[in-house]
This record gives sequence, structure tokens and C-alpha cells, in this order.
Amino acid sequence: MNIQAMMKQAQKLQKDMMKEKNEIDQTVFEGKSSFVTVEVNGKKEILKFKIDCDSLDKDDIEALEDMAVVALNEAMGKVDKLTEQKLGKYTQGMPGLF
Repeated sequence: MNIQAMMKQAQKLQKDMMKEKNEIDQTVFEGKSSFVTVEVNGKKEILKFKIDCDSLDKDDIEALEDMAVVALNEAMGKVDKLTEQKLGKYTQGMPGLF
């Protein structure tokens, strides 16, 4: 294989990776924990944070804070999972590149 063909193949691979990454960035991921629902995008930016106050005692703020952490971590985990599924084929098992 000559260098020109290798460069063309590398450019196609880069283009494919960027397309996959853009799709992930545009995807909305939801995390839930009891009274808390969060939505994040593939860039791990929080888009929505909802608390179901009707089901919550006002005195239970510490539990609410814990539920918020669980919901956020769940949503962020979904981002990582989809990123690995879509881009793992390009990194061939080398974690942490995206």
C-alpha cells in the first residue's frame, strides 16, 4: 500500500470518527433516581434537571442531594457507554481517548 492510499484511508477514518462523535454529542441521555430526573447531552452538559417535589418531604434535602448525584452519574455513564460502543472500534480498546 502506498503512502497516498494510507493517507486517504486515515482521512476517511478521521471523518467517520468525527461523524460518530457528532452523533453522540447530539444525543440526549436521561438519568433517574427516585425523585430526580436529569438529561445530559453527549458532551456531558446538563440540559435538564427536574425534582418531583410532590413526592418529597421538604425536610429530606440530604437524600435529595444523594439522588441527584445518582441520577447525574447514571446519565453520564450512558454517555460513556455509547461513546465506547460507537468509537471503541477506532481506538481498539484504548480507553480514555474520547
